[in-house]
Amino acid sequence: MQIPIFTVDAFTNRPFSGNPAAVCLLENDLDEDLHQKIATEMNLSETAFIRKLKPGDDFTKSSCFGLRWFTPANEVPLCGHATLASAAVLFHVQKNTNPVLTFVTLSGELKARQVKDHIVLDLPLYTAYPQELKEVEELIKAAVGDMIVQDVRYSPDTKKLLVRLSDTYERSVLEELKVSAQRFLSAEKTGKVKGLILTVKGNSSGKGHDFYSRYFAPWYGVLEDPVTGSAHAVLSSYWSEQLGKKEMHAFQCSRRGGELKISVRSDGRVDIAGQTAVVLKGSLAF
Repeated sequence: MQIPIFTVDAFTNRPFSGNPAAVCLLENDLDEDLHQKIATEMNLSETAFIRKLKPGDDFTKSSCFGLRWFTPANEVPLCGHATLASAAVLFHVQKNTNPVLTFVTLSGELKARQVKDHIVLDLPLYTAYPQELKEVEELIKAAVGDMIVQDVRYSPDTKKLLVRLSDTYERSVLEELKVSAQRFLSAEKTGKVKGLILTVKGNSSGKGHDFYSRYFAPWYGVLEDPVTGSAHAVLSSYWSEQLGKKEMHAFQCSRRGGELKISVRSDGRVDIAGQTAVVLKGSLAF
């Protein structure tokens, strides 16, 4: 069997930065266990599988596809950067002619559209609620040591814990923070956290970025994810409320780094826009 596969760097316009995702185009149904085997083989934070929903569908002409995402360890319910990468393969490589693409996923229908040199994702917006510090104190200490924490929130929909560092800290403090994410597995005692977001307020003058973040998910076999759309579905809700803004510009401070343009909508969803760079085209053979 041969499957077309691509590697796409998402939330960047430069190769070898942003967040890489593998994207597979499935002409036919794939044996269930092969999804995970391929994702483990690719060993990227996510591998996306685009599938045709009915006979006669076409990657160039059809506008609606199935989409699943797998880490090297398991399937996940939402992955923003691999959705962006999937849309890029359809729009830029397959030359799909539709203005809007719809993906049927475990998180419902997700839409992607082209706006100039960006692809805009229509994603769910997730609220993070105040979290009792005592419950997660050991996890936070494992992540940031004795740094000053300003706020702690939890998103039950995504199982992500959001930890906001003090506004006295600059972006560089977050970037330089040495994190041993493997330690999180033993430090997390509640059983409810599957992702940890560290975030700090950005430049308040209106120029630059509104907020910065880093994201860790060792529970899914991803020690640090370079740029994370699903984490920004939580961050967008939080920072929109904190800053009183609907339009925001965010930067994820991983070693590779990535830019996200955010527009919080009134219908409980969020538009997250990013650029992409296709860095590999090939085929899996097995």
